[in-house]
Amino acid sequence: PGKKVLIVYAHQEPKSFNGSLLKIAVEELTKQGCSVTVSDLYAMQFEPRATRNDIVGHLHNSEAFNYGVETWEAYKRGALSKDLLEEQKKVQEADLLIFQFPLFWFNLPAILKGWMDRVLVQGFAYDLSKVYDGGLLQGKLSLFSFTTGGGQEMYSKEGIGGDIRYVLWPMQHGIMHFCGVKVLEPHICYAPENVSEEKRKEMLAAWSQRLKTLWKEEPIDCSPEWYFK
Repeated sequence: PGKKVLIVYAHQEPKSFNGSLLKIAVEELTKQGCSVTVSDLYAMQFEPRATRNDIVGHLHNSEAFNYGVETWEAYKRGALSKDLLEEQKKVQEADLLIFQFPLFWFNLPAILKGWMDRVLVQGFAYDLSKVYDGGLLQGKLSLFSFTTGGGQEMYSKEGIGGDIRYVLWPMQHGIMHFCGVKVLEPHICYAPENVSEEKRKEMLAAWSQRLKTLWKEEPIDCSPEWYFK
C-alpha cells in the first residue's frame, strides 16, 4: 500500500485485450492503495525517434552529433526536452514499472522501444561505471506484461520460435537490469486473439489474481542462466 506504480502502455485501441489488461492493473493496484500513473504512448503521440530535438539549447559538440553524449550532457545541465523530463520524473517516483504491450516481431513495439531509447539516458538511468546491479535506478521493480500472436507451444525450447526467455533477454536484462532495476516474472498472455472468449476471461482473471499478491513476489535471478539454461 502507498506504493507508486508507472504503467507504460503501448496499444492503439483501448478496447483491445492489452487495453483490458491495463484497466485491470489500474483498478486492482488502485484498490490496494497504490498510486498509479499511466503513460499511454499512442494517446500521448509519444515521439519514438531519438533526435536533436531532445536537447534544448546548445549542443556539446555542434560539429558531429552524438545522441548518447548530447543527452548525457543535456541531462546534467537540465536541458532535455519537456516530454523526456516528464517521463523521467514518473520513472524516478515509481516503485514499480509495468510495461504493457503486444509483442511485435519478437520485440517491443517501436513506440515503446523509442520510450526506452529516449527516457533512459546516461546520467539518469545508468553511468558508465554504474550498470547492472550498480545501475542508477536501483530499488525499483519492473514487470513486462504482454500478449503474443503465436501460441505457447511456439515459444518453447522445442518450438519454432525458441524459448520465450530468449526474447526477454534484451528487454529485461539488456535494459531493465542494466539500469539497476529488479525484474519480476513476466506476465505473458499467449495468442489471446486465437482462443475462446472463455479462455480470454480466464487470462484476465489470472492477471487480476496475480496483482493481488504482486508485492510479495521475489524478483527473478537476473543472470544469463535464467534466460539460456
